[in-house]
Amino acid sequence: MPDHAPPTRDEVIAMEKRYWTAVMAQDGDRAAELSADPSVIAGPRGVMSVPRNEMSVMTKAGGWRLSAFDFEDVEVTIPAPDVAVIAYTLHQNITMNGEARTMRAADCSTWVRSESGWRCCAHSETLLDPA
Repeated sequence: MPDHAPPTRDEVIAMEKRYWTAVMAQDGDRAAELSADPSVIAGPRGVMSVPRNEMSVMTKAGGWRLSAFDFEDVEVTIPAPDVAVIAYTLHQNITMNGEARTMRAADCSTWVRSESGWRCCAHSETLLDPA
């Protein structure tokens, strides 16, 4: 039985925002620190299991850059004291191959707490039609 309280809704939202802030800063070390080893990702490029060290490289590299993000319609559930699930509509401004774009997606992350802290163990993203 855990000897700590489950996270609050605000704490879960803050964890997710820390992750996106690391992506926006292209801070691969921070993104890796917040990721489970491995982390499962499902999105427009398919399904993959990403080891923590590859998460760092993926965050630093790539042909795109995130310049802004915002969450809407946030839903949080805490199925167990050490597990949190967050889903939301994501609005993001990115530059991909030199072209600025605004994208909208439905995202969902599962966070699990261990001795080393909270880690995102699964993340999914479904692109939505432009608003």
